[in-house]
Amino acid sequence: MKIDLTDTTASKINKALVQGRRAIGTPAVGMVLTMVIVTDEENAYDSIKAAEDASREHPSRTLVVIRRQARTPRDRTNSHLDAEVRVGADAGTGETVVLRMYGEVSDHADSVVLPLLLPDAPVVVWWPVDAPDNPAKDPLGALAQRRITDMYAVEAPLIALETRVSSYAPGDTDLAWTRLTPWRSMLAAALDQARTEIVSAAVESEADNPSAELLARWLEARLAVPVERVVTAGPVVTAVRLGTDKGEIVIDRPAGPLATLTLPGQPSRTLALKVRPTSELIAEELRRLDADEMYAIALRGEAPKEKTSV
Repeated sequence: MKIDLTDTTASKINKALVQGRRAIGTPAVGMVLTMVIVTDEENAYDSIKAAEDASREHPSRTLVVIRRQARTPRDRTNSHLDAEVRVGADAGTGETVVLRMYGEVSDHADSVVLPLLLPDAPVVVWWPVDAPDNPAKDPLGALAQRRITDMYAVEAPLIALETRVSSYAPGDTDLAWTRLTPWRSMLAAALDQARTEIVSAAVESEADNPSAELLARWLEARLAVPVERVVTAGPVVTAVRLGTDKGEIVIDRPAGPLATLTLPGQPSRTLALKVRPTSELIAEELRRLDADEMYAIALRGEAPKEKTSV
């Protein structure tokens, strides 16, 4: 069910949500958080689709903030808010409100969003594109326990990475880091099997890949060895090589959803290592809302006090 509201207010939107739930016979229970998506019109559809898919695991109220450029005389002279309320089958397992803001109201999006947050529920803010330099100090980011950015969405991801280093606050995370979870899991499992000291490491990827840089920094911090960055044709991260006194530990994924794991003295084996869709990445981030200490270590490349395993 969809309800369109023109030149509206947060109070009217809340009433429309109640009206929609009554119309479809669904009470406002079972939603575990509020998801705020700050995006533009071009990326709104894909972002909403990813959030709705993730809501099957984490039922939530999704608030989509779209700051619109003035295109008509009315838009230029009249600061106003239009909304589209979606409940039931049109909103996954939760409910979605698309907020289109015109004029001065777009500069005060937090004032519009605040009355629409679920009471006593955590708040997550996601910027699919155009994330602020300091998410924690952004007016919308300040409302959230979890702030999600994506360095893949910027023209210079490695420059954005350095910006994230200087502005990091507990609760910040980035989908470039989330994409590495299968790699980190496989590397940890490989080291548990090999049980040998790591003396060198290399990460192979396409140029200027933020996930590869985070992975290299994480390995440097956790293993206390220098990590070589090797540029390949891609796509994304293609291989990790860990040197030991018994031979190399290698996870190689040149293309496709399959990787090859090679351990010293053991036959090679094939592993599933696909590139996951955005909905899976968002669902993973919503499973835990506390500070991601490993992301902070990867950002800063902080070396542990003593050499340790991954």
